[in-house]
Amino acid sequence: MSGSKASGGKASGGKNTGRQSSDGRGKQDAQHAASPDGHSRTRLPKSFYEKELLRLQTEMVRLQEWVRAEGARLVVVFEGRDAAGKGGTIKRLAEHLNPRVARIAALPVPTERERTQWYFQRYIEHLPAAGEIVLFDRSWYNRAGVERVMGFCTPEEHQRFLRQCPIVERMLVEDGILLRKYWFSVSDTEQERRFRKRLQDPTRRWKLSAMDLESITRWEAYSRAKDEMFVHTDVPESPWYVVESDDKRAARLNMLAHLLSTVPYGDVAQPDLRLPPRPPSTGYERPPKDLQTYVPDHSATLADRAD
Repeated sequence: MSGSKASGGKASGGKNTGRQSSDGRGKQDAQHAASPDGHSRTRLPKSFYEKELLRLQTEMVRLQEWVRAEGARLVVVFEGRDAAGKGGTIKRLAEHLNPRVARIAALPVPTERERTQWYFQRYIEHLPAAGEIVLFDRSWYNRAGVERVMGFCTPEEHQRFLRQCPIVERMLVEDGILLRKYWFSVSDTEQERRFRKRLQDPTRRWKLSAMDLESITRWEAYSRAKDEMFVHTDVPESPWYVVESDDKRAARLNMLAHLLSTVPYGDVAQPDLRLPPRPPSTGYERPPKDLQTYVPDHSATLADRAD
């Protein structure tokens, strides 16, 4: 596809405004966020967000059952800058799904052996079989992003990836895999705000690394790498879909709704399950509690404090 679409960072044509920039520099108000068309709008109230999220999650369960019954194979790629909201969206998407059907692939740093393999080899091992969904929390596009910017691959390896990637993805699609690729776009000011929040939150500090923080000083390098990646890999067979994610609630709803709209799923007949009547007792007696080791009642101590 044309470079104008990539550099603008939008899934379709349109005018960028000064209020937001897809992976460019821009500032958002605390109470407003940019919609996909670039216009500012009021943040969705939490009650409305939670209601719509539950509806979409229910639809995701329907989609899951269709995938399982039809033997379909669905791959969803989540990419974007650090703190762009990928992990939170994946968490909500998979929250009510069967882990035997839908699994998350978040690969660690490659081993010495994996570094000598064909680059795509270790990712192919995680592709779904019939009736499965795989959510890639980052993917083979590491080579076009962090590896390119941080110098973890050579220029020749990077260029080889850009040539091979569309070919590999065409092969996946031709074989019947449903491939969806989402780029989560966040402004520099919002990314920095989320970084600072993670630094102060002991339950989320693990999400930060020295490499994540270095992305602040390499913002434009990552922007150029992303634009070049889009030029080569935003192809008709496997297009990129950009999710504006300065507003996390809107990003999650937009991404889930779009994914559901692109898969031709339908209702699957469910077995008629009914609870059987409980049979009468045959004289079984539970062993005394002092013969077993129980977990201490921590919650009772909290109740005592509350009193």
